[in-house]
Amino acid sequence: MRYDLVIFDNDGVLVDSEPISNKLLAGYLTELGHPTSYEDFLRDYMGAAMHRVHDLVEERTGRRLPEDFDDVFHGRVFAAFERELEPVAGALAVLEKLAADGVPYCVASSGSHERIRVGHRKTGLDRWFDDGRIFSSQDVGRGKPAPDLFLYAAERMGVEPARCVVVEDSPLGVRAAVAAGMDVCGFTAMTPGDRLADATQLFSDMGKLVDLLV
Repeated sequence: MRYDLVIFDNDGVLVDSEPISNKLLAGYLTELGHPTSYEDFLRDYMGAAMHRVHDLVEERTGRRLPEDFDDVFHGRVFAAFERELEPVAGALAVLEKLAADGVPYCVASSGSHERIRVGHRKTGLDRWFDDGRIFSSQDVGRGKPAPDLFLYAAERMGVEPARCVVVEDSPLGVRAAVAAGMDVCGFTAMTPGDRLADATQLFSDMGKLVDLLV
């Protein structure tokens, strides 16, 4: 293994949550008078922390979202997760292989700690991620595309950034990893490869990821 740490994004990489949460967020923004299509969401918000949603809406409309926006949205998302959420195909096998080979790994997500844990419990991924392997944009001042979250995860895991590889499926996440000085495997299952062009390498099948890490 040529890396000392594998850092996974969560949504769309470990859990197949992007279609669920993206549709719900686009629908909720539209409900509040900010018409947003699913495609708009993928372009503007995929991979971002919630503060980016607030910032862009206010920047574009001059109006702030309701104070309870995050709570209402997450309530809808968590309910949908309990009904529908599944792990990304191949993700469990990748984690089993990394654990068997003794390769350190963690998750660094724009989502909240609660969102990460809800998704992991529903999909059975919680057995692979104890508290010491979970990092959220809540832990740092700025979310992706700033490099802060990935740098924080590497520091807490005791690995130099240059020895890390990030597994990402969003343009914002790829930009953050590159800014952190890390290699990036861009997962193209949902995102066209040309939108992840700055990644070190691209792949479309999670089952093939381990082959890219050696």
